Amino acid sequence: MAAVDLATHPGHLARRLQQAHHLLWNTMVSEDVTSPQYAVLNALVAEPGLDQRTVGERVGLDRSTIAEVVARLVRRGLLGKDRDPRDGRRFLLHPTADGERTHRRLTVRTARMNRVFLAPLDAAEQAVFIDLVRRVADAAESLRHPDGPDTPDGPDTPDRSDTPDGRVTSDGRDALDGRDAPDGPDTPDRSDTPDCRDAPDRPDTPYRPGAPHGPDRPRGT
Repeated sequence: MAAVDLATHPGHLARRLQQAHHLLWNTMVSEDVTSPQYAVLNALVAEPGLDQRTVGERVGLDRSTIAEVVARLVRRGLLGKDRDPRDGRRFLLHPTADGERTHRRLTVRTARMNRVFLAPLDAAEQAVFIDLVRRVADAAESLRHPDGPDTPDGPDTPDRSDTPDGRVTSDGRDALDGRDAPDGPDTPDRSDTPDCRDAPDRPDTPYRPGAPHGPDRPRGT
């Protein structure tokens, strides 16, 4: 069978865009706060007092990923949490003063980054592009939730903010089976990398929209 033109495959193009976004984020916005962490902060600045599950639905993160992101933000002092007086199994989240300052600082940087990211398009094309991408993304939510969004029944997935690295396994258990471990520095959750694995270190090379594939940009789906 002949090779196909991957330039016509939306998933391939989306992955290339994600790689470019990841590089721009690290060089222009923050190496400490990831894009999903910023999205969670942003959602809670807009609506403080949401529970963890609802925040995950707002920003499109699954239960285990939102638990990890929230745990890291809490440990870093950017989010606070209070037990829900109507349901003791839940915690309500809110940005701390430091979290609000961080959000303001990163919001300015993300605006600059987005101008660079969309520079190949004029203003009208940018509006059309955002509209089309949003429509595809919204439709894709039905693949994650074929029966509709999660119902409010049941407790939140534990945020595991008291575990060594805040991670949980797919069945909700501590990533290290609940064993104690000495405290160590946070490891970036990398939930904004194309395949959620740690991305290799790269030099701070300015992103050039429309540039050809570089040696560090893999080809294929």
